[in-house]
Amino acid sequence: MAGLVVTGHPPNPTTTPLPQMISFIGNRPALQIGRYQVIDYDTAWLDDALRRAALAADHEDFPFVEEICDGIVEYLETKCPLRLLQLDDLFARLRKMLVKIGCTPIAEKLEPLAPPVTVSLVRVAMEAGNGFELGFVETLRSELANLRSAGAEEIRFVGLRQCILILRGAQHWNKGCEMLMREIQAIIEAWNRDQTALSRPLRLSLDEQPE
Repeated sequence: MAGLVVTGHPPNPTTTPLPQMISFIGNRPALQIGRYQVIDYDTAWLDDALRRAALAADHEDFPFVEEICDGIVEYLETKCPLRLLQLDDLFARLRKMLVKIGCTPIAEKLEPLAPPVTVSLVRVAMEAGNGFELGFVETLRSELANLRSAGAEEIRFVGLRQCILILRGAQHWNKGCEMLMREIQAIIEAWNRDQTALSRPLRLSLDEQPE
């Protein structure tokens, strides 16, 4: 696993942890992953999930991946009546499609895989409260565990500098803020390295775009 990826520009997927904020992008419903909602996503993760299931079912040459992905996209854009769709419900539909075309072994191996998820460090810091750096780390660790169990594998953290100000209870950036920022960067980088031993490792990145 490579070290922590630091970016200055946000990628395509957009997420929000607020249940009331539901949006359409390309007529597709928002996807619920754990307590997060992804409102802008491509379908590369669907392709990946299908190919993994085919490989696990010893059907590495499964020829219908693109057709099935196209069918799911058509459902999302033209037939899904929901504004918010649970990821598990989407994969249940995908399994039914596979069984219907006689691919039950692949359906049985299919595991939910989420599009990239964005996590606001500001919200995590607000939940932990200022002065509670340890609580912040534990809350963030729990957040990652919940996202992994929900099917997420790619997670981008945003809002680091504002998060530091909240944790330090500071109005302006100072040396203490700088030290805490380096500590949090090191913790996330260490978590990234530790993923290599897992069967479904998380890929963590940190967006340090100026705020």
